[in-house]
Amino acid sequence: MSGAVAVILAAGKGTRMRSKRAKVLHPICGRPMLHTVVETVRRAGAERIIVVVGHQAEEVKAACAGLDVEFVLQPQQLGTGHAVAQAEPLLAHYRGPLLVTCGDAPLFRPQTMADLIECHRKSGAAATVLSALLEDPTGYGRIVRHAATGRLLRVVEEKDATEAEAAIREINSGTYCFDAPSLFAALREVQPVNAQGEYYLTDVLGVLVQAGRPVEVVVAPEPREVLGVNSRVELAQAEAILRRRIVQEWMLAGVTVVDPDTVYIDPQAVLKEDAVILPFTFIRGRSVIGEDARIGPHAEVEDSEIGAGAVVERAVVRGSRVGPGCTVGPFAYLRPGTVLEAQSKAGTFVEIKKSVVGPGSKVPHLTYLGDATVGKDVNIGAGTITCNYDGFGKHPTIIEDGAFIGSNTNLVAPVRIGAGAYTGAGSTITRDVPPGALALERAEQRVIEGWAARKREKSKPQEAP
Repeated sequence: MSGAVAVILAAGKGTRMRSKRAKVLHPICGRPMLHTVVETVRRAGAERIIVVVGHQAEEVKAACAGLDVEFVLQPQQLGTGHAVAQAEPLLAHYRGPLLVTCGDAPLFRPQTMADLIECHRKSGAAATVLSALLEDPTGYGRIVRHAATGRLLRVVEEKDATEAEAAIREINSGTYCFDAPSLFAALREVQPVNAQGEYYLTDVLGVLVQAGRPVEVVVAPEPREVLGVNSRVELAQAEAILRRRIVQEWMLAGVTVVDPDTVYIDPQAVLKEDAVILPFTFIRGRSVIGEDARIGPHAEVEDSEIGAGAVVERAVVRGSRVGPGCTVGPFAYLRPGTVLEAQSKAGTFVEIKKSVVGPGSKVPHLTYLGDATVGKDVNIGAGTITCNYDGFGKHPTIIEDGAFIGSNTNLVAPVRIGAGAYTGAGSTITRDVPPGALALERAEQRVIEGWAARKREKSKPQEAP
């Protein structure tokens, strides 16, 4: 399949989306719809990908930064044939198979596209149409085949179909593989003889058939693959199909997903064998879930690495690394830049930002750590906070190995707590604490005997004279 080129049509506005955003930029499974199509054609064997842009062209280009694609502008949207014609200057010397598909068709599997290209190569056809057999073909152009050869005779739009043609269940998917020189030669013969005054790519098929050039048809193995996205309803339907497909692939790879209907896994994520994903869990971006890890229920992991055997329960983890055997949650929030080393803990109502928690250290509950470095085997009591921001800049807190931070301690950064040192509960620590020392800062307790009774006496309503 080497040498294949793909052209993706992504110039349309998508008026039925009723959105100020170009249709191909609407997200599906955590990334713009167009990204899914680009990845599909690349995995199908396309070594060069050209995206035809028009509406919001600069925004579409910016959204595709880093995808290794080329762009060509369709300044006026004058139909699918006109869109493909804009790519001709980039392909003047190309003689191989040319895959053409739409940027709003995210459900094709790479293997389906690869099979289309391969069948086209083997047949020697001028064009090969990808079709599908639908129970309800309403709204689609029908494939009319030659009775003897099975090749394409014509594509009939529904409004032009006879009663017999309308009963045909095989439909045109809008995805094709062409012999590139034949395609561009036929495009020059297409005329906009329709109510919209547009140049249709389907008219190329008619030109080729009339010239006696063979046009083959390949049927998609799964009819739902051909479904496009024209509205937000269809976007949600497509996302549901893709998400279920992703979850099933991971289950077949050895991951336990307790309730597939309530689990969302982005396509860039990686899950290792024997990981367990519990209901209402979101695994977003380029997250990696280690072997035997348990995520959920009600957890969100985004662009983070979760180590083997770790547990993340009812928690949010973003841009962080959670080491092997760690526990996170319930109701914890790890913000970007957080690292939990092996066997450490971030417990209930703990928030950690841009900090490292060393091996075996515990942050059990009701704590905020920001810009902190915590050594190994440290215990941080409930209610502890690092006062890392002075209104102008952030400052670091360092807690060395084996330290014990008493409950309700305020660590006013920059500050260092030495190895094995203690802070007393309720203390506000503003200066470094040497190793092995106790730092205690609290007002002396006063006890006033009989105060409550006197207070109640004073609070009694006074009788009227």
